[in-house]
Amino acid sequence: VQLVESGGGLVQPGGSLRLSCVASGFTFSTYSMSWFRQAPGKERELVAGISNDGSNTNYGDSVKGRFTISRDNAKNTVYLQMNSLKPEDTGVYFCNMRGTDYWGKGTLVTVSS
Repeated sequence: VQLVESGGGLVQPGGSLRLSCVASGFTFSTYSMSWFRQAPGKERELVAGISNDGSNTNYGDSVKGRFTISRDNAKNTVYLQMNSLKPEDTGVYFCNMRGTDYWGKGTLVTVSS
């Protein structure tokens, strides 16, 4: 199993980023997927989750209305569109196969002016 995140970077408050996670080594379309993040000195927290077919999504309270999770099963990829970014969104963002201990290495998002 391999999960490879990309798309992080430095962005100003109010800006947008789109993260991608490309999966391999398993049947992607049969697994729900999640995005988590970890800010410096804080525990890892759930950002968003999506069911295997994309029909159901859920979000952490702090990102509702600003972030959108989606997936393309033909490309084995899950996305996280992040809008109206705030400094408190800064952290390393990780992709996860829901219910497993498989994680990517993460991609760093820094929201700062």
